[in-house]
Amino acid sequence: MERKDHVDAAGAAAMILFAFLLGFNQVVIKVSTGGFQPVFLAGLRSVGAVVAIWAWMRWRGIAIRIPHEARVGALLLGLLFTAEFIFLYLSLDRTSVGRASIIFYSMPVFVAIGAHLMIAGERLNTVRALGLLLAMGGVVWVMSDQGAGQGDILGDVMALLAAMSWAGIALVVRVTPLERVAPEVQLFSQLIISAVLLMIAALFFGPFIRDLQPIHWAGYAFQTLAIASFGYLFWFFLMKRYPASGVASFSFLSPVFGVGLGWLFLNEAVGPEIIGGLMLVAVGITLINRR
Repeated sequence: MERKDHVDAAGAAAMILFAFLLGFNQVVIKVSTGGFQPVFLAGLRSVGAVVAIWAWMRWRGIAIRIPHEARVGALLLGLLFTAEFIFLYLSLDRTSVGRASIIFYSMPVFVAIGAHLMIAGERLNTVRALGLLLAMGGVVWVMSDQGAGQGDILGDVMALLAAMSWAGIALVVRVTPLERVAPEVQLFSQLIISAVLLMIAALFFGPFIRDLQPIHWAGYAFQTLAIASFGYLFWFFLMKRYPASGVASFSFLSPVFGVGLGWLFLNEAVGPEIIGGLMLVAVGITLINRR
């Protein structure tokens, strides 16, 4: 596969599409929790994705093997992946898609902070520090305004914890021997550990089934195949083909799509705190990803 030193038109189109899918996924999760208990839904998603990724790896001849020195890192990935989706699914069950998207996609802020403390050569410079402050200001603005009628402070906090868990995954891959493990194996280890732990955790969050309808099954299928399985593999493909900073620079589009699609499909209010917070987070993420 040819490695590009810049993001070309095809790459930009692919990244915009992927950002759209991630934003749309927030809407799908919220709708799907009308039929499934949130943590149970997250567990079902991991179970389905384990099967899909296993079949893909068998077809491609990729061995499911984690070196001994990387197994602690793989366990940490699984624990963080479990925490991320417990918090994210519970958040979307309580707060609006727009609010959760803005807060959740502030993840690069926490990666930047962690990398500054843990990884040589990743220290914050003036521009990136400004981006961090702007993005955090946007998150605080969104969380501080609960007057729109669709906010829930506990749901907002859960979205923030989900973002921190997601950042933890990125950092674990960078600072442990997992960096040398094939991305498909990393993903498989996250999925199989989370499938077990999420199903156990679901026992503590009430009945598994709510008012289950065909649309909820369709939402489950979308999350499993379009996002948790082949969506993540597509992202790994983009990371291999294009510069990491170029791929990351498109991450600000996901909360933009999340806000817009929440307004379009769920009739969510888009007030000053949503627009202002979104702009600050988008600009902040762009600055953080600059090199």
